[in-house]
Amino acid sequence: MTQIDPATAPWAGREGFGGLIEALGAGDVRIVGGAVRDTLLGLPVADLDLATRHRPETVVERLAAAAIRAVPTGIAHGTITAVLPDGPVEVTTLRRDVSTDGRHATVAFSDDWREDAARRDFTMNALYADPTTGELFDYFGGLDDLAARRVRFIGDPLQRIAEDHLRILRFFRFLARFGDTPEPAGLAACTARARDLMALSRERIADELLKLLVAPGAVWVAALMVERGIFAPVLPEIADTARLAALAEREAAAGIAPHAIRRLAALIPADSATAGDIAARLRLSNAQRKRLESAAVPHDGSDPRTLAYRISVDAAVDRLLLAGASVEPLADWSLPRFPLTGGALVERGIRKGPLVAATLRRIEDAWVAEGFPGEDRLAALTDAAVAQTLNEDSSRNA
Repeated sequence: MTQIDPATAPWAGREGFGGLIEALGAGDVRIVGGAVRDTLLGLPVADLDLATRHRPETVVERLAAAAIRAVPTGIAHGTITAVLPDGPVEVTTLRRDVSTDGRHATVAFSDDWREDAARRDFTMNALYADPTTGELFDYFGGLDDLAARRVRFIGDPLQRIAEDHLRILRFFRFLARFGDTPEPAGLAACTARARDLMALSRERIADELLKLLVAPGAVWVAALMVERGIFAPVLPEIADTARLAALAEREAAAGIAPHAIRRLAALIPADSATAGDIAARLRLSNAQRKRLESAAVPHDGSDPRTLAYRISVDAAVDRLLLAGASVEPLADWSLPRFPLTGGALVERGIRKGPLVAATLRRIEDAWVAEGFPGEDRLAALTDAAVAQTLNEDSSRNA
């Protein structure tokens, strides 16, 4: 293929996009990276990124002249975000790396498309397309690699990893998303330099890992990473992928979408304290930490709906799937709300304070144990609990 049909391209018809291209000059700007790759693969395109010969200050001037809001989101690295009605578009000046330290790069601006392509990680991410004609520009065999489902570094893999250590994890993430078999030179380089991951921030590691775990090839790629010792420097707890493989089969059988935190729980020991330590190490959000800790608690065999009521539907689904228990009882089931309040018990003569809370808890436990019965049965449970509490209270004060 030498071009993308401009009439059916994902960017065709996006409000404001034509005006952006006109403002920058069609011959001086190209769509680059993931949008081109995913279009060629027939996948949805979420983000549009543009590369341009213009310097950042020129981009800002041209967008201002066209009444397009420009935000200098990464101006030191040449990136300006154009705010369009259909969403933001990043516009980045062509550049080359001057120096790198494995985490950050110092860049110089360029007007050479090939030079810009040469600093990118994989050949399939170094494809450019003319936004008007759809003509494709491929400097390093990315089209052939894409057709072969081959994730291949541009140039020497060891050098590319030395420039940015995160490329080790990106290699495996892209392999899980797009690849069929690992490219030998890249795999060997990632294996040899796995300890470089220790120099990265844990947030960057977590971001790549969680994306990898929901990719189509996550199971076999995670197994390959364990075999090659990729996790060992930063997550030594991950030593086996059998639970992940079983979980993926159960998710598919139940028609439940993969969830990164649930899949991470399948890779680590089934222990809440260990899960909390890993969550802290990866700088996960509070919500992610709580879900991981909950998923790491072994299922106690309780009724699925009771479990969901106690810990939430999502958390219950995690535990049930990880344990190989049925999630069918939770399909199309809405979490019920306990309708009774403490005020209603006070009106019936129970003294305010601990007695109200204890009685309310007793009624709720009985209601849950009976499968969330309707109003009439709840009233009967309430009558019995209130009578018991009043009787016990009277006996204590006699």
